[in-house]
Amino acid sequence: MTAPRNTPSSRRVRANGDGTVYQRKDSRWEAAGYVLAPGNTRKRIRVYGTTRKDALAKLTEKIAASNLGLPVAAADSTVSAYLTYWLHGVAVHQVRENTHTRYAACIRLHLIPGLGTKKLARLTARDVRTSLDNLRTTCQCYNQERDTGRFSCCAIGQCCGKRLSPLTVTYVHSVLKSALEHAVREDDLPRNVARNVRTGAPRPRRFEPLTAEEARQFLAATRGHRLHALFELALHTGLRKGELLGLRWEDLDLDAGTAAIHRTLQRTSAGGLTTLPTKTRASERRIALPTHSAQSLKLHHERQQREREAAGTTWQQTGHVFTTPQGRTVDPTNLTRAFKTLLRKACLRRIRFHDLRHSTATLLLKQGVELVVIKELLGHAHIGVTATVYTHVRLRLQREAMAVLGDALNRP
Repeated sequence: MTAPRNTPSSRRVRANGDGTVYQRKDSRWEAAGYVLAPGNTRKRIRVYGTTRKDALAKLTEKIAASNLGLPVAAADSTVSAYLTYWLHGVAVHQVRENTHTRYAACIRLHLIPGLGTKKLARLTARDVRTSLDNLRTTCQCYNQERDTGRFSCCAIGQCCGKRLSPLTVTYVHSVLKSALEHAVREDDLPRNVARNVRTGAPRPRRFEPLTAEEARQFLAATRGHRLHALFELALHTGLRKGELLGLRWEDLDLDAGTAAIHRTLQRTSAGGLTTLPTKTRASERRIALPTHSAQSLKLHHERQQREREAAGTTWQQTGHVFTTPQGRTVDPTNLTRAFKTLLRKACLRRIRFHDLRHSTATLLLKQGVELVVIKELLGHAHIGVTATVYTHVRLRLQREAMAVLGDALNRP
């Protein structure tokens, strides 16, 4: 009987369908195998690694995704096929559902129409820049073929001028960069060509925070409203709409005057109104409650108990601080409607609910509160975010400080 010979690691026999792994002349390891490709076909792909284990792990990951029915896009596939693979095979496991929905809309409406037919391996920075410039200058009704049969648009030479904003173009660019970066990490592309394209920094979104007088006027209009405690808490703490609606009574310590922010309420396409963890680790925080807000929350709790008794068996116990009269979670859209009604009642200009958050930060800055304290209260990940958003307020405060100093130095 012949003794089995020693097989080198580079020539080790693998099971049928597992692919092959071998070492190249340049000392890198290469793994090759067959996976499911777009069009319900099978294609041989190659991945590389610095070690045999690294190359084998990359190939195993691609084969496992293929066995689940996810087509694996290779470098010779089209941009459309790769973006579809990345969206449903990669991004879906890395981002929230609402973010994934925005990615899908961005890819379907803007990236695939502009770049979808190009080969992934032949995509250049010029292709990306040309596509983004087209989004800036061309009517979207024409790009997306939505003007067919319309009476006053590009179909008859009367463009409605519906073009993408610079902020949206920047978002489209960032989605493409993220997708191509994954291709680079998996050795499908040698470099990310989208990173060589500069879109320019879009103008920051303007907001109109309430002044101190307008804030007092708004709070006066909310008195008597069943969600008065919510609006007061929003103005005093700067909590986001989802954070306010996601609060549970177990998160509050009204005697100590603190609130723990752990979750946010959002509407998703699959689950409807859903309670999710905060978006970032910095958003998960404990904040101090003003005395007025703590007292309002106690009165709100008493009101909720009365509503629970009145609802009887129809009451739905959710544990949320702010609910409907039947105990259900408050829909963010309904909260926005109530907010706009209160603005009209207070004879104030129309602003977004999120501008209450900006109002809190602006008023705190004007009172001389340190930027780092505001950053922790708002739950920003970096103090640079706080500093950038409220640059105009800090500059105004600097001018006022310089004027006070000038008066002191020039005083006889």
